[in-house]
Amino acid sequence: MTTPSKTHVQMSRIMNATEANLLGNIHGGNLMKAVDDTAGVVANRYAGGPAVTAALDEMTFLTPVRVGDIVHTSAQLNWAGRSSMEVGVRVEVDRWDEITERVHVASAYLVFVAIGEDGKPKHVPPLDLETPEEKRRFREAEIRREHRLARRAAIEASREIEPSDKAVDA
Repeated sequence: MTTPSKTHVQMSRIMNATEANLLGNIHGGNLMKAVDDTAGVVANRYAGGPAVTAALDEMTFLTPVRVGDIVHTSAQLNWAGRSSMEVGVRVEVDRWDEITERVHVASAYLVFVAIGEDGKPKHVPPLDLETPEEKRRFREAEIRREHRLARRAAIEASREIEPSDKAVDA
């Protein structure tokens, strides 16, 4: 078994002008890609092969990232089920124009599913939780999972109650 701390991955890159939005800050979609890339490395390594993004459960942007900033994405596994995994990602920056402590700019939780050679979900090993922090992160991931499942069930139930010809599925 593997502990969550043994799944930790960090990736870094400098942000450039081609990634800026109309306000001159780094576009949120570019940060989301960096988050997904880092989380994907964690999930693929833990699964021992391909794992695909199933959901971006939550992403919070705290402060803008600027052109020239060095973005650091740190990720580790929070939770593992039969074939799905939750990866938590923290995004920090070193400002290009000042020497300060790293600035926490975003956090995210992503769900991945391990994929076998047949293209179907495959089992992943259970996590070995050792520290109070690992246990806390695991419990919180279970809460997020319960909320996702309850939301899906509520949406499906609402469609059975009053189907609409004008409804648009997203």
